[in-house]
Amino acid sequence: MSVSDLSTSTQNYLKAVWSLAEWSQTPVTATLIAAKTELKLSSVSDAVRKLSAQGLLVHSPYGSVELTPTGQEYALAMVRRHRLIESFLVSVLGYGWDQVHDEAENLEHAVSDFLVNRIDEFLNFPSRDPHGDPIPAADGTVVFPDAVQLTEVGAGQAVLVERISDADPLLLQFFLEQKIVLGARLQIGAGAPFSDSIDVRVAGSTSSLALGRAATDALYVSIVQN
Repeated sequence: MSVSDLSTSTQNYLKAVWSLAEWSQTPVTATLIAAKTELKLSSVSDAVRKLSAQGLLVHSPYGSVELTPTGQEYALAMVRRHRLIESFLVSVLGYGWDQVHDEAENLEHAVSDFLVNRIDEFLNFPSRDPHGDPIPAADGTVVFPDAVQLTEVGAGQAVLVERISDADPLLLQFFLEQKIVLGARLQIGAGAPFSDSIDVRVAGSTSSLALGRAATDALYVSIVQN
């Protein structure tokens, strides 16, 4: 059975569970799913019970929500659709990277597996989407970049931007204005005392920029080895 045979609601729930666990070690709960999908907790709890009965989720009372192998297969298919559509919109249609998320959210439910595979082929099988997130291969394989949140990086380090969270379009616009994009090299310095910020200088720039926690949490970087 193709993921296209699932309801839009089921597709969204499975993708949400996978996405919540992709870059976080925090156990996925019904409360987190409700926040991500912007649905009522009671509705999410009902859906989790139904999807568990269908063999797509595993959930113990007051425990975490996890995908079964079948549920994960469907979730990865939806993530693959979403990220390939985002890549197509940016590479071919000229969308900005801050514009594609909502568009892809709508289109991912309408496309066929055949079209998704043709997009993949047309784009020469990209491994990452415009925000640096890994694109699952047709067989479900996912290759993650070796990256950590910029928040965890100490002063004095040089880093490369590997992934930028697409949760906030305004933050994406800000990063673009500051030339903080995928592949950008950043030099990290200590922020002002008690400011919960760090100083960042983009390669080629003569001035540094103070970034607060919301920004540094959204940036995933790899350490440049000297």
